[in-house]
Amino acid sequence: MSNEAVQPYQRIVQDVRDKIRSGRWTAGTKLPSTRELAEEYGVAAGTVQRALTELRTAGLIYSHQGRGSFITETAAESSEDSTGRALKALEEQIADLAARLERIEKGRSD
Repeated sequence: MSNEAVQPYQRIVQDVRDKIRSGRWTAGTKLPSTRELAEEYGVAAGTVQRALTELRTAGLIYSHQGRGSFITETAAESSEDSTGRALKALEEQIADLAARLERIEKGRSD
């Protein structure tokens, strides 16, 4: 998917997920303020709020009124779990394709 096809709030969500997955942001890390994120991404505050809502719904952040938003204790674990599941699915697809290719090549040599 190209960057043009990604909604601005989705880009923020993906960047936060990437920072959690890479270990740059760990449990308890305070996110920049809505204003700071809006400036960083060149978007309106409402766009940042939508991204934060998505991240809260996914259980990756929690927010305290007047204090900010923070990475949850389980965020890194859930990112690793989903990455692990995705990798396992890809490995299964590769094994299936390799087996199909082997059958095709064996059929040609007979």
